[in-house]
Amino acid sequence: MTWNFTIVNGPYGGVTEGPAWDGSGLLFTHIPSSRILRFDPQTRGSSLYRENTNNANGLMMDSNGTLFACEGGGRRVVRYESDGSTTVLADGFEGQKFNIPNDLAIDPQGRVWFTDPFYEGAGGEWSHDRSNKELDHDSVYRLDPGDNGNWSITRVTFDTTRPNGLLFSLDHKTLYVAQSGRGPDEKRQLRAYPVNNDGSLGDGEVIHEFGDHRGIDGMVLDTEGNIVATAGNRIGGPGPSIYVFSASGGVIERHPLKVDQPTNCTFGGEDMSTLYVTNGTGLLLRAFTERQGRLAYPA
Repeated sequence: MTWNFTIVNGPYGGVTEGPAWDGSGLLFTHIPSSRILRFDPQTRGSSLYRENTNNANGLMMDSNGTLFACEGGGRRVVRYESDGSTTVLADGFEGQKFNIPNDLAIDPQGRVWFTDPFYEGAGGEWSHDRSNKELDHDSVYRLDPGDNGNWSITRVTFDTTRPNGLLFSLDHKTLYVAQSGRGPDEKRQLRAYPVNNDGSLGDGEVIHEFGDHRGIDGMVLDTEGNIVATAGNRIGGPGPSIYVFSASGGVIERHPLKVDQPTNCTFGGEDMSTLYVTNGTGLLLRAFTERQGRLAYPA
């Protein structure tokens, strides 16, 4: 089945990211304006959901429908409360500020896993200057909720440079991480890390290699355990596309896009078969597919 993508919202100018289905509409971030918008599929209009989000990028809802975010410009991971307040889960590691928190995933235990790459400019004006980077690594972290409302942080990768999207397998025994380098000497790979019983990660396995072409940015799981991912651009290779990978990294399908630089995707709609895609020029696209998404919320 060919996926026919249509533009349903935008352009906003600058990057849109972090699509998250809330049960009846789609939340997504407009990074340059530090806003979260909500798209209504019935009216095809969008409204302001939240502002002053510190260049928020990735969004994720837990099983209760509570929204979490990576606020890249604020160098922190947060939870948005129903009363409009913001709870900061973490804003640094071992006394140093995070790089630019990018994307996140939440497991059944309520632990928040997130990537922390340094992409120049992704966190606002200050992030154009790489001397503002305090950590000497770009890693994946795990945040564990405590009984007193505090969160403990653990670094779980030691081999990543610019980790980007991340995603759990159906059984939560594997964490998929997009290793998305920009430089000529950086890797562009989809990696699979076994999740150990204590919450640490085993050695990562490269399950897909993108070579010199733009690799994965964001991804979502379908109900069969396949990985649906945004990748590519017009500069080279197959071009901007939505890929469907098997759990072992094989390419099952590739759906070309007419717009450049897809950034992230998620499923939504009444039967969770509508795929929404954000991109680097501030658009929101959707396609009706034969696949169904598997999200933490709605379960």
